[in-house]
Amino acid sequence: MDRTNKENLATELKEKFTKAALTIFADYKGLKASEADELRRSLRAQKTEVKVLKNNIGRLITKDGQFGEDAKAMMERTVGPTLVAFSYGDPAAAAKVIGAFSKDHEALKIKDSLLDGKLLPSAQVIELGDLPSREILLAKLLSVFNGPIAAFVRVLDAVEKKKGGGVEGVAPEAGGAAPEGVQN
Repeated sequence: MDRTNKENLATELKEKFTKAALTIFADYKGLKASEADELRRSLRAQKTEVKVLKNNIGRLITKDGQFGEDAKAMMERTVGPTLVAFSYGDPAAAAKVIGAFSKDHEALKIKDSLLDGKLLPSAQVIELGDLPSREILLAKLLSVFNGPIAAFVRVLDAVEKKKGGGVEGVAPEAGGAAPEGVQN
């Protein structure tokens, strides 16, 4: 690869590193081309783009510290063939797809990765993938917020029933007698 192509690739990768919320690194040695294509298709649905990273290009774009010291140190340690998944959507969704794929395909081994520029050990990438989806987490949070309100409404309903269906001090509807001490 000539110098111009390396510079173009470095510029393209810098842009991807900047945009991605989660950048997952994996060793793909032994992965068949058809399996790699299957992984790409699965990740594309999660707004995640897959590239093969030349480690020397990765070191070149992180050496100035623009992406933080974690990225720089990680690229210094990276050896062997490296597949990089740039997640522009829900990080947990991308981690879920890659984690499941790595369980089914031993050739794909997740390496340390980056979440918002911070080091994310490979075990935590898998843990991130095991989290429920964003929608499920939001629904659970909403139910936590609604729980006390629903309990309060039930208590008010029980108090109302105990008092005979009316609130003390309010005149009953047409034809009934007024509460004691209140004139009609």
